[in-house]
Amino acid sequence: MVEPFKNLAWDDLRLIKSIAEARSLPAAAEQLGVNHSTVFRRLGQLEETMGTKLFERHRVGYTLTPVGEEMVGLAQRVDEDITAFMRKLAGREIIPAGELRVTTNDSLLIHLLTPLFAGFHRQCRDVRLDVVLANQELNLSKRDADVAIRATDSPPENLVGRRAATIAWALYGSAAAFPEPVANAPERLFEQDWVSLGDNFATFKAVKFIHEHVAPERVGYKVNTVLGMAEAIEQGIGIGHLPCFIGDIRPGLVRLGLPNPEFATGLWLLTHPDLRHSPRVRMFLDFLAAEIGKQRRIVEGATVDPESTTPQQ
Repeated sequence: MVEPFKNLAWDDLRLIKSIAEARSLPAAAEQLGVNHSTVFRRLGQLEETMGTKLFERHRVGYTLTPVGEEMVGLAQRVDEDITAFMRKLAGREIIPAGELRVTTNDSLLIHLLTPLFAGFHRQCRDVRLDVVLANQELNLSKRDADVAIRATDSPPENLVGRRAATIAWALYGSAAAFPEPVANAPERLFEQDWVSLGDNFATFKAVKFIHEHVAPERVGYKVNTVLGMAEAIEQGIGIGHLPCFIGDIRPGLVRLGLPNPEFATGLWLLTHPDLRHSPRVRMFLDFLAAEIGKQRRIVEGATVDPESTTPQQ
């Protein structure tokens, strides 16, 4: 068995890894950017050269044989080594130039970050931003992104960065439905209809609050994005909690109370340790930290008069 492995190439490993992940030749071909017949032919040649089957063919798709499993394990280790090497090279670049992949979520991008990204683009034209919207964690170790901007109290331990601000949350309602302040009549609020994030956000403190304090029949609308919640509240579907940097800038919304410190989350700027000394990453993170610092009052909910819960002039 030694000789067949002697000329094993990375393309062979990548082929088997793609088929194993996709479980079908057409899907693997699309992933690799080749046609179906090429994948079929290369798999056949590889199995013939190695003298063993790498996959069992079933109606539900391709499943790995024991030898195939070992080969995929090898492919994953090689892939990780290549990615780590490229990451270290990126961390040693001399000038801030090239593509910078940034991941964040839609609410941060639309209501806070896009103007900051525009300012960075004007200041550093040689760095091209590639923004990836994702609410789930992307793998910075695999270079799915170079920088992650996240609202979290528990940043991943394998990343490094800084806490740029604290995101305050408060209760909001439609300005049309609440023309008068309700800060002195909080009991009225539990008689209202409510809007909540969906059950996939069950660990969020604001969602837990609704589960614990609001009657289920009062929660008439759920949505899986914060922006969707803001729209629903503004349309008068119900009241609900929002980050202050979203709620306070919408004229159709009004605060129904002070920010709840228990709902606050950190706003983190994160990268992989191998990339923290990269000039483009360092310049980008320094720029963002400074610009977010200028908007700290908005992010931390300090732009509203605590007596009236209406925006200060």
